[in-house]
Amino acid sequence: MGQFTELRSSDGFTFPAYVAQPSGKARGAVVVIQEIFGVNSHIRSVADGYANDGYLAVAPSTFHRVKPGVDLGYSEADMKDGFALKMAVEGLPPPGVLADIQASIDHAKQAGKVGIVGYCWGGLLTWRAACLLDGLAAAAPYYGGGMTTPEEIARKTKCPVMAHFGKQDHWISMESVGAFEKAHPEVVVHVYDANHGFNCDQRASYKAEAASVARERTLAFFAKNVG
Repeated sequence: MGQFTELRSSDGFTFPAYVAQPSGKARGAVVVIQEIFGVNSHIRSVADGYANDGYLAVAPSTFHRVKPGVDLGYSEADMKDGFALKMAVEGLPPPGVLADIQASIDHAKQAGKVGIVGYCWGGLLTWRAACLLDGLAAAAPYYGGGMTTPEEIARKTKCPVMAHFGKQDHWISMESVGAFEKAHPEVVVHVYDANHGFNCDQRASYKAEAASVARERTLAFFAKNVG
C-alpha cells in the first residue's frame, strides 16, 4: 500500500520514511515509530493498518543517521544488531533522531492533526516526542523500554498520552510502571497480561488478544484527539 519517500530534517539531513495513504480523504495522520529492527515488514504493515483506518501513516527510518536500509527480523542475531544500532542512535548529539521525528510530524500535518505511536525503542521515542516535539495531538507508546526510568518520568507531556505495558515484560518492571503512573496521572496507562513485544505478530511474545484490545483503545484515543 505504501512507499518510501525522502524527508528532510531541520539540519538538512535526508532520510527515508515509509508513507501509506488512506483510500479516501485522510481523517488525520499517525507517525509510526519502529522497534530496534528497522522499518521492516511488521512496521510497514502497522503503517498500512493505520492507513486502512483512514489515517496518513508515516514511518521514519530512525536508524538512518547511523546505518541506512536496516530491515531486520527477530532472531537473536537480529536482536543483537538492532540493540547496537539503537545505542549508536542514542549516542548521537542532541537532538539526534528527534529531529527526524519532528520532520515526519511536519510532513504528516498535510493530513490534519497528527498522532504518534511507537513500539519497544519506538515507544521510548514516542514518549520523548510527546514531551519535547511540536505539532502532536496525541501519543501512544507501547512498552517503551526506558520510559519508566527516573530520567524519562521527569519529563512533562505536551499532548494527551495513552501508554501500553505488559505484566510479564522482563525489560520493564511493574514497579517502574507504577512509579510512572503515579508521576503522570494525566497519562492513560493500560497493562496487559502479556510480554514485551506483544503487539508484533512476528515475535514469539505476540499476544493476539492483548494486541487487539490495545489497538482498539489506541484507535479510539486517536479518533478522539486526532480525528
